[in-house]
Amino acid sequence: MKSLVLLINNPVAKKSSENKIKQACSIFTSKGFSVEVFVTKQKGDAENFARNSLKENPAIIVAAGGDGTVNEIANGIVGSEIPLAILPLGTTNVLAKEIGIPEDIKSAVNIAAQNSFKNISTGKITLLEFPDITRYFLLMAGIGYDGETVYNIDENFKKITGKGAYIFSGIKTLIKWNQEELEFIINGNKYSAYSAIIGKASKYGGNFHVTPDAKLTEHFFQSALFTKKGKSDMLRYIWGILAGKISKIKDVNFIESDNIIIKGNAHIQIDGDYLGKTPAKIEIAKDALKLIYPK
Repeated sequence: MKSLVLLINNPVAKKSSENKIKQACSIFTSKGFSVEVFVTKQKGDAENFARNSLKENPAIIVAAGGDGTVNEIANGIVGSEIPLAILPLGTTNVLAKEIGIPEDIKSAVNIAAQNSFKNISTGKITLLEFPDITRYFLLMAGIGYDGETVYNIDENFKKITGKGAYIFSGIKTLIKWNQEELEFIINGNKYSAYSAIIGKASKYGGNFHVTPDAKLTEHFFQSALFTKKGKSDMLRYIWGILAGKISKIKDVNFIESDNIIIKGNAHIQIDGDYLGKTPAKIEIAKDALKLIYPK
């Protein structure tokens, strides 16, 4: 009996195409796999497909899309023994960049077929006012400015412009920026800030670095707390990220921990998709996912 590959395709991903999916399936088949393809039609489909497929015990589940598709599938299979592979077809493909998966279809499929995985620890976030809402993230959680920028994105505009939608929304968010102070409880200590990136990976928004010491395979977050409120301060922080000098800005606090409580009222995004608002609790889910890496 052939080993089963379940390929979950987000057809509206920025770099997705029917030809790329056919090429991927052909390569898997040539390597002796049988392939089932599920095509998502709306938000939540990827997660549901992945969760329901576990009873079929596939050898590999492949996320064909961007970081949002990967996140959904991860939420569907977290805690299982099924490895997750990435076919990077999204706008930024941050996770693929983090672990060295190329956008070339043949190369990405060859890596997936090798099924060489590592156990990674994910973030687990719970909205304290809605404790039944718990989600896992692989890359980061953005609190405050980052979360509000994602909240303000026009999804139709994003489909057309890709990264341009984030830039436009970031400018719009900055013009109206008036975030109230937030309290972060980390390692038993209290910190004040107006925005934060809670990093589980080193890369951010492509090839930028906000939490350079964060590692997927380690059991800790690196948090970057932005402690000043003003619009000019936020511009400094943005410049620091773009210039690769965020670690040199003195009013950004970098802290490592395995759990965080956030009090106050701010928007949250995880892995580039909007989640909700604080207060929230963030903790490490140790070795929660098997992720396929290049050998």
